[in-house]
Amino acid sequence: MKMKQAIPACVMMLCAMAWGQNPPPSMVAGIPVNYDEAKVGTYTFPDPLMLNNGKSVKDAKTWWKKRRPEIVSIFEKQQYGIAPGRPKEESFEVVERGTPALKGKAIRKRVDIHLSTEKNTPVIHLVEYLPAAAKKPVPMLLSISFGAPSNSVDDPGLPVGEVWDIKTHAKIPANKARTFGKLNVEPVLEAGIGVATFYYGDVDPDFAEGFANGIRSHYLKPGETKRGPEDWGSIAAWAWGMSRVQDYFETDKSVDAKRVAIHGVSRLGKTVMWAGAHDQRFAAVIASCSGEGGAALSHRDYGETIAHLTAPTRFPYQFAENYGKWAGFPDKAPMDANMLIALIAPRPLLLQTGNTDYWSDPKGEFLAEVAAGPVYKLLGKSDLGTETWPAAKQPILHDLSYYMHDGGHGMVPSDWDVYVEFLKVHLHPER
Repeated sequence: MKMKQAIPACVMMLCAMAWGQNPPPSMVAGIPVNYDEAKVGTYTFPDPLMLNNGKSVKDAKTWWKKRRPEIVSIFEKQQYGIAPGRPKEESFEVVERGTPALKGKAIRKRVDIHLSTEKNTPVIHLVEYLPAAAKKPVPMLLSISFGAPSNSVDDPGLPVGEVWDIKTHAKIPANKARTFGKLNVEPVLEAGIGVATFYYGDVDPDFAEGFANGIRSHYLKPGETKRGPEDWGSIAAWAWGMSRVQDYFETDKSVDAKRVAIHGVSRLGKTVMWAGAHDQRFAAVIASCSGEGGAALSHRDYGETIAHLTAPTRFPYQFAENYGKWAGFPDKAPMDANMLIALIAPRPLLLQTGNTDYWSDPKGEFLAEVAAGPVYKLLGKSDLGTETWPAAKQPILHDLSYYMHDGGHGMVPSDWDVYVEFLKVHLHPER
C-alpha cells in the first residue's frame, strides 16, 4: 500500500531499521553495518578537556575562554557548518493572540517569525500553548517537529498547515501527509510548563534538492550558486531556526525566556543537540534517539556511521561538506559526541532512546555522556553517577540524564512521564 508522506521516505526507512527488524540490515548505501559489540574493537576519542595545543583544562575559566570556543569552531567547520547570526530584518507577527484550547487546559497563540523582508524568504509558523491557569511567565518546552503543528498536536482548533512533498518538491496540505513524532502536550501543561512547536521544513526542506527553497540559499554571497565546504547544512539551519524562536520568546511576556528547554526526535534530536550546544540561551535539552551525528560516539563502530550519513544517496546535505572527509576515517576526526555534550554543560541534558534502536547506538549515546561527565563536574554540576549502562525503564536523572524505553526508534507514551519529571526538576515551574 502506498503511504502518504509528511516526512522523507528515507526517514521512514531509518525508523523501520531502528524499530528492530530481525535481523537488522547488514548493508546500508553499500556500506557494511556492525551490530556486534565483540566487533566494535578498541577506540579513543578526543578529550574535551585537552586544548588544541595539548595542554589540559583544569579550571572553568580556561574552559569558557579557550577550550569551549575551540570545540565550537571544530563542530562548525567539520560537522554542521557555519551558520549566520540573528537576521537584522527578523520580525514577529502575532497571528492569534490567545484562544482557549485543548478543552480549556491551554491558551493557544500563533506567531509567524519572518526571517527577512525579502520576497519568498521562509517563515516559521510557531504555535505555543500556555497553561490556562498561569498567572506569571512560564517555562517552555520548544519542540521542533517533522510535521506542521496541526499534525503534531491533537488540537482541532488549529488551521491545517503545509509540508513539503519530496516527490513533487512542492508544499501539500499537512492533513494529506503522514505524521511522525506526535507531541503529548497535556502532561507538560499540567506541570505548569508551556509547549511550543514548529515544522522544521519552514526553515529548510529535508531533501537534497530543497536548498533553493530553504533559508540557506538566501545567505549565498553574490555570484555563488552552491555552498562551500564549511557552509551550514540543514541540521544547522533547523537549529538556527530554533534560535529565531528563542528571539521571539524574549519578547513574549507570557514566557520565561530564561527557562526554555528544547526537544527533537531522530535527526531533529541531532538538531537540538547542536542548537543547545551552539545557543547557550536554551536552558535544557531533551534529545530523542539522536544517534550518529548527534549524541552517539562516531569513533565507536556500531550502527550508523559518518560514512552512512554522508553517502551521496543519503544525507550529506544535512551537514557541512567537510563532514564527509571523515567517512572512512572516524578515528581521525577531531570531534565526537562527548565533545558535543560537553558544549551543553553546565545545562541539563536528557538523552532518551530505545534499547532496540541498534541503528542509533543507544549504548554509544550513554558512553558519550559518561565521557562528557568531567566537564559537567568541572563546572560544578553532576555527571551520570555511573559508568554502567542501565537497562530499559531505569531512568538516570541528574544534570546529565539518560533513559531508554523498551523498544525502538522515536518516542513512546511513557517517555513523556520522564520528560515531565526532568523538566520539573530543572525548570522549576510554579503550579
